[in-house]
Amino acid sequence: MSNATHLELIHSYRHMYRALLRGVQFSKPARYVARDQLREAYRNGKPGNFDNAKIQRTLEFLDGAAKETGLEHKILKNLLLTRGYFTANARMQRHSRRPDKFYEQPSSLNAANIQRTAFLHYDMTLAMLNDSMGLCLR
Repeated sequence: MSNATHLELIHSYRHMYRALLRGVQFSKPARYVARDQLREAYRNGKPGNFDNAKIQRTLEFLDGAAKETGLEHKILKNLLLTRGYFTANARMQRHSRRPDKFYEQPSSLNAANIQRTAFLHYDMTLAMLNDSMGLCLR
């Protein structure tokens, strides 16, 4: 990776993080979820996926979310609320002291299946939003 590409990547990360903080109006739960998502995207993303046009459109979307509590702000708020719920739920299930699935009730197995399906639908909806608007939200 050349030095210019590396600097562009760092600047895009900083601009995106600053715009995300303004977009969620520095609210406590949402800012941490946004930070974690952005870190994961930049750390695990491939260097070839860097698209400056998509980043600029995403920054415009986030600036619109920051300026007023319109549609962009509601979309961003709901995306981060849903992602925060799923990460907190996964963290809680990972650290629970319950026994294995052998002892679980059928209702809890059904609830886990519903949650997996909901998360799949969330990812598909987000992918369609990104494709239709040319954004790079996660």
